[in-house]
Amino acid sequence: MAKPMTKTQLVAALAEEMGTDKKSANSALEAITGLITREVSAGGAVTLPGVGKIYCRERPERMVRNPATGEQFKKEADKVVKMTIAKALKDSVNG
Repeated sequence: MAKPMTKTQLVAALAEEMGTDKKSANSALEAITGLITREVSAGGAVTLPGVGKIYCRERPERMVRNPATGEQFKKEADKVVKMTIAKALKDSVNG
């Protein structure tokens, strides 16, 4: 498995793809990240065409087990961020 792309590498690739400098590419990436964060934390969802959908899901209160001790305890309801991958991306990876 290849190493994940770092933010620096992503900004450099984005700048090259956009035909602009790294500072502009970094600003664009920060703006997109900020928009996604605000929308998802407010309970909404963001669809990135060709990539997938990022959304927040609520999990109910449930019983969980500590694997080290075997002790069971009740975990409060919480929210988790999920991502559904677009079919186009799955198809390009598989084929």
